[in-house]
Amino acid sequence: MTNFKATIFGMGTAIALLSACASPGVEPAKTVSGLDPARFDTTINEKPVKLFTLKNSNGMEVCITNYGGRVVSLVVPNKDGKPTDVVLGFDNIQQYADTLNSPSDYGSSVGRYANRIKEGKFALGDQTYQLKQNDGVNCLHGGGTTGWMNQVYDAEQIGDSILKLTIVAQDGENGFPGTVKAVTTYKVTADNTLDMTWEAETDKETIINQTNHNYYNLSGDFTKPAYTQVLYVNADNFTPSDKQYIPTGEIKPVEGTAMDFRTPHAVGDSIHSSFDQIQNATGYDHNYCLNTYKDGKGDDTQVCASLYSPESGIFMEMYTNEPGVQVYSGNFQGVGRDADIVRKNGIKYPKHVSVCLESQKYPDSPNHPEWASPTLKPGEKYYSHAAYKFSIK
Repeated sequence: MTNFKATIFGMGTAIALLSACASPGVEPAKTVSGLDPARFDTTINEKPVKLFTLKNSNGMEVCITNYGGRVVSLVVPNKDGKPTDVVLGFDNIQQYADTLNSPSDYGSSVGRYANRIKEGKFALGDQTYQLKQNDGVNCLHGGGTTGWMNQVYDAEQIGDSILKLTIVAQDGENGFPGTVKAVTTYKVTADNTLDMTWEAETDKETIINQTNHNYYNLSGDFTKPAYTQVLYVNADNFTPSDKQYIPTGEIKPVEGTAMDFRTPHAVGDSIHSSFDQIQNATGYDHNYCLNTYKDGKGDDTQVCASLYSPESGIFMEMYTNEPGVQVYSGNFQGVGRDADIVRKNGIKYPKHVSVCLESQKYPDSPNHPEWASPTLKPGEKYYSHAAYKFSIK
C-alpha cells in the first residue's frame, strides 16, 4: 500500500510525497550512509524523483537524487576502515524541495551559470540580457530556486557506478538565451574517485558554467567547524571581490596574504584573519586562478586542490580542466534561521562546518572578456570536468 500526500512548497514547486509502507517488523533497506531511498521516491512538477546509489568494491558509495543532480551522501572508509559520510545535506526530498524554509545548494549540479553575474546583466554581440536577480541585485547560481539545482533531471543509471542526468532548459529561462540540452555524468571509479563531467549544446549563443556544489567535511563530524581540515590550492593568484562577492576585475597574488594555500595548512589558521577579503566574506568565498590552467587549457591530470582531515585520515585530491576553483567555507551555515534547520542525522550545522571546492569559469566572466570565456555557440560542445579522489593519509 502507498500513501499519497500533496504539498506545495516555496516558489511554486509542486511535490507529491510517496511513503511506501514496509511490512510489519521489516526495516526498509538503507544505504551505507544510512539514507532511506523511500524518502526520496516522489514526483515533483509531474516528474519522477528517486535516490540513485553508485558504488565500487572498495567501500565507496555515492547517493544522488535527480532533483537538482544533488549528491546527498558520499561515503568512503576512514583510517580505521569505518564508512564515513563526508558531505553535508538532508535525509529526505521534502527539505531539498522546500526552497522557502530550507533553501540549499547542497550537492547540486549548478546551472546554467555557477557563481555570480553582476547585476544579472551581460551582453552577447549587440544584445544585452537581464537575468533573474536572486542575490541582491546579482544573479547567483543560474537563478537559485528556479535554476537547475531545483529542477528534475531525466536519469539513466548504467550499472553500479555511472549515472547520467539530462536537462533541457528553454530559451529565456531566468533570462538566459538559448534552449540548452545539458548532460551531467557522475562516475564512481575503482580508485575511490567521484568523477563528474558536464556537457551541453545550445541552439542560440549563450553562456554556461556548471559545477558541483558539495560541502565537504572529511572528519565526518558535522557538529563542529571544519577548522582542522588542511587545505591546499595550486594557485598563485586569486580574483578579489567586493562586499557583494563580485570580482573587482583585478587578479592579485596570494603571496603574503591569508589567501595563500600553496603550502597546505589548516583552514582555521587563517579563517579569522584581519585581511579585508576574509573580513568581507567572514571567511573564504573566493575564486582562485589555478596554476593548472595555462594558455587557454586546463590540465585535469594535475592536482589543483586538496583537503585532508587529521581526525579521519581521509585525503581528497581535486582535478579539473577549468581555470578557477571557488573556495567557500560555509560562512552562511549556522547563521540566522539557518541555525535552526535540522539536517542528516538530526544535526544542526554550525558556521564554517565545511569547505566547498567548486570548479568554474571565474565569477562574472561574461562581463570580463579578458578572462576565459563562458560563451557557447550553436554547433559547439561545452565540456567541463572535475574529479575528487579519496584516499588515506
